[in-house]
Amino acid sequence: MIRPGLCSVTFRQLSPEEIADRAASAGLEVIEWGGDVHVPPGDAERAAEVAAATSDAGLAVCSYGSYFRAGAYEPLTPVIDSAAALGADRVRIWAGRTGSDEATPEHWAQVAARLRDAVAEASERGIALSLEFHRRTLADTPAATLRLLADVPGLSTYWQPTVDAPDEVALVEYEQVAAHTSAVHVFSWWPFDNRLRLAERGDLWRRLFASAAAQPAPPRDALLEFVVDDDPALLPAEAATLRALLPPSPHEGSENVA
Repeated sequence: MIRPGLCSVTFRQLSPEEIADRAASAGLEVIEWGGDVHVPPGDAERAAEVAAATSDAGLAVCSYGSYFRAGAYEPLTPVIDSAAALGADRVRIWAGRTGSDEATPEHWAQVAARLRDAVAEASERGIALSLEFHRRTLADTPAATLRLLADVPGLSTYWQPTVDAPDEVALVEYEQVAAHTSAVHVFSWWPFDNRLRLAERGDLWRRLFASAAAQPAPPRDALLEFVVDDDPALLPAEAATLRALLPPSPHEGSENVA
């Protein structure tokens, strides 16, 4: 139901080919390729090479992690070109550079207008756009994210725990945007941005994925993002933890049922 995967930005120091091989060996299924290092926007040739490396490793490209910020004159076309060459049907984008509590009405209107145009452009290429749920953007709280989604039809959102949010707060926040969540960025930070092993907030993730699986349309992907010390040697264990936390598919084990 929910595919386990990896954000390539977790290992910016590695080549795409090594990331794909390591992700496959760790039992993951999909990769979100980042647009800052591994697949620069507008470099369709490199995107096609990374797509081939992903496929050769037996994995799928689930999304393109762009750094499009919905600036008034910021071009989206290079981002969409790279996503198309990757074979990605979803692009992660950002809702500006200002937190919702600091944004002026004019800033809200500008970002929403640019996002509406971006959704229209991407949809013409068969690509969906999804917000990064992140501080210092207009999608930094559930209420702000829902407001933006209402203003921009066709847009969805990612979700990740708000920095420094206790488990109960994080779970309530997820429930508020769950119906609009297309993917989850998975990491365990506590307190603040202190990186922990994924299992150290295992109860949060176990409850989160149970809630997600109960949604009429669960998020498609659960993507590991960042590990302690950016250490690639931790990936097999972290991937095993993620796979153990995800609810089993309703079809698992059905082959042996009479």
